[in-house]
Amino acid sequence: MVKSIVCICVAALLLACGALCEWAILKNNFNGFQEELITLTRKLEEETANGEDAKAVQTSWEERKKSLHVWIPHNDVARIDDYMSETVRLVSEGEYALALAKVEIMSHLTECLPGTYLPHLENIF
Repeated sequence: MVKSIVCICVAALLLACGALCEWAILKNNFNGFQEELITLTRKLEEETANGEDAKAVQTSWEERKKSLHVWIPHNDVARIDDYMSETVRLVSEGEYALALAKVEIMSHLTECLPGTYLPHLENIF
């Protein structure tokens, strides 16, 4: 009986540690990416952004998503990939208003996506 209780407590502790680790990794990755999007947004509003700026943000996303695939489903990562690719093309063509709309969508996703994987009561049940 005591062994069972100890095993249950150890399993619960491991699950809690895993959830907190996942939360920290997601938060750090998405916060860093969101800061880069904010910088790109400012440049788009001033219409000083160029294709290299957008490509730098895309490269950063490519590096971040390597670790994010472990923690979140591929569909969520692919959605940001799609918007990022469109943004690079639009910025290269000088379509700042359309690129700004895509960046705002990605910015919203970086706020919402991590919350869907946090250890909240509504995400557990």
